[in-house]
Amino acid sequence: MTDLGQFGVTRRGLLGVFAATAAVAAPTYSKAFGLLTGSGDIRRIRMYSGRTGESIDTIYWIEGEYIPEVVKEINYFMRDWRSNETHDMDVRTVDIMAASHRLMDVSEPYMLLSGYRCPKTNAMLRSKSSGVAKNSLHLKGQAADLRLKSRSVGQMAKAAAACSSGGVGKYSRSNFVHMDCGPVRSWGG
Repeated sequence: MTDLGQFGVTRRGLLGVFAATAAVAAPTYSKAFGLLTGSGDIRRIRMYSGRTGESIDTIYWIEGEYIPEVVKEINYFMRDWRSNETHDMDVRTVDIMAASHRLMDVSEPYMLLSGYRCPKTNAMLRSKSSGVAKNSLHLKGQAADLRLKSRSVGQMAKAAAACSSGGVGKYSRSNFVHMDCGPVRSWGG
């Protein structure tokens, strides 16, 4: 067996190259899911909310099956904290979040700024900002706005875009990234 260290290559770096190659070579919508395989066929999400003080660190998918009780916990965690209303989150968005997190190779949990938004909350936010869409995917439980202290908006957006599985919005001024399971597209700066 060759010592990769003698070539300036680490195991982590090599795995990163393989992950990046997998992201480029995989079929379009399945990229997020493909990036999540290979770790014992589990999918894990780690988040906290600065608004509610809650946190979640859970495995929500094992060997081809979503765990219904855990998905319900995620739905509750990602609720509209202003109205306390819950909605079924689209697990494809959670998959994109988990795959992006894994690509960034961080242990820090996401800070969830916004998951599901009820119509009243979305209208209020829309009245204060031109960056809030009238028919936002947050209204359908298909989007999340996230932040990491250890990664820049650009790094987060790049990881999410590598999944090629939905929308990625960079909000550098507000220091967060929007991820959704809608059509593949990107915006912001």
